[in-house]
Amino acid sequence: MDWIYALDIIGTLVFAISGVLTALDNKLDLVGAAIIGLVTAVGGGTLRDVLIGETPVGWMKDPNYLWTILLALILSYFFKKYILKLRRSLFLFDTIGIGLFTILGLQKTLSVGLSPAIAVLMGMVSAVFGGVIRDVLTNIVPLIFRREIYASACLAGGVVFLGLEAINNQQTVNMLLSMSTVVVIRYLAVRYHWSLNFSLESKKD
Repeated sequence: MDWIYALDIIGTLVFAISGVLTALDNKLDLVGAAIIGLVTAVGGGTLRDVLIGETPVGWMKDPNYLWTILLALILSYFFKKYILKLRRSLFLFDTIGIGLFTILGLQKTLSVGLSPAIAVLMGMVSAVFGGVIRDVLTNIVPLIFRREIYASACLAGGVVFLGLEAINNQQTVNMLLSMSTVVVIRYLAVRYHWSLNFSLESKKD
């Protein structure tokens, strides 16, 4: 479906911009920024494909992904100040991106015959592990290891998709509702500072 591909490219662009900006903040050179942009944009999908035995990995079959990452590198270098003013818009597209990547990763995992539980996990990997690799390479504690609700929103979206697929055959509607689940949970978590904090502190007598 054309709209899915368009959202996939936009999500790749936003993820790549996120990676390049992180690299610039850490004073990396052009090559370093390009590498960080690449792993942020396609690292999660690459890891998923390797784990499920689907090679060559997705982005190697379509040069548009590399052109998109190159565009992100150029935009980040020459229009950084303007991009930073669009943080809210970038957050929206980033959130839509993780929702889309979750469902696409889930579907691809199901297509190779793996179980629904593994498919949900691989959907989450598709969505968030590019950011994990970016943060590790730039010496930042990855977002999914902090208190923010991020990966759990993807898991929730994946479960919703499986539930909807079990009761109807409206795949497009199911995808949109599942992606919306991720977007809404993520937005509300940031808006109201929700977190998954299960740490136990011992009480002093």
